[in-house]
Amino acid sequence: MPTLAIAFPVFDPIAISFGPIAIRWYALAYIGGIVLGWMYARWIIKNEKLWGGPSPVSLPQMDDFILWVTLGIIVGGRGGYVLFYNPGFFFAHPWEIFEVWKGGMSFHGGFLGCVVAVLAFGWKRNVPVLSLGDITCAVGPIGLLLGRLANFINSELWGRVADPSLPWAVVFPNGGPLPRHPSQLYEGLLEGIVLFAVLAFAIRAGALKRPGLILGLFAIGYAIARITSEFFREPDPQLGFLWGGLTMGMLLSVPMILAGIGFILIALRQRPLASQS
Repeated sequence: MPTLAIAFPVFDPIAISFGPIAIRWYALAYIGGIVLGWMYARWIIKNEKLWGGPSPVSLPQMDDFILWVTLGIIVGGRGGYVLFYNPGFFFAHPWEIFEVWKGGMSFHGGFLGCVVAVLAFGWKRNVPVLSLGDITCAVGPIGLLLGRLANFINSELWGRVADPSLPWAVVFPNGGPLPRHPSQLYEGLLEGIVLFAVLAFAIRAGALKRPGLILGLFAIGYAIARITSEFFREPDPQLGFLWGGLTMGMLLSVPMILAGIGFILIALRQRPLASQS
């Protein structure tokens, strides 16, 4: 084993157990992300200075939306993993699609699920979908950070083999004897902390007054963070590298950049909320 490699601190994937009932860290990451995101969303809505007046989304509406977006994350995330990453296996074993506790969620699928939830809720409750999307994206990095930490705890989605001299290279128990990049932590830093800070700064600068701007910044910021992280992350074994050494995570992020540019252009062409009557 290389001298500078860090032996992976083996964690119990089960955080809490009550007899036959076991709650895993991954489940707690989802729960924590939704709860903390909901709290942050309520703070954003209540802060009228950020909107230049009352928020177009009310607190009761946000409280109702939580169930919708939770379903969107779970159904979209699982569906995306099935379709994007392992369709052959799940088409042969369709009953395992519902066994989400075994792992297998796709961010890009979860993002599409959130988009559907925003559109459906906005149409059903007559809520401005761009502003609702802005709030949803503003809180998204919280869940991304917790999810990546859970990936690290579960010793999954680890990185490519690293230079033995890299001080923070980790030998994962299920990743072979060679030290690897802790790519889960790279993603948590970029997709979680850095992206949250960028969006928070934009919000402070008045981005919420232009509906769709935060949504666009999130899409582009996440895509750049994900593509960067993919250079250090081991591809899914059933897919491997695709064309020209690209990975599925890279390819799925390209449309997000294009969509993000579109949302930003739409936002900048509109009058700010404070000037709309």
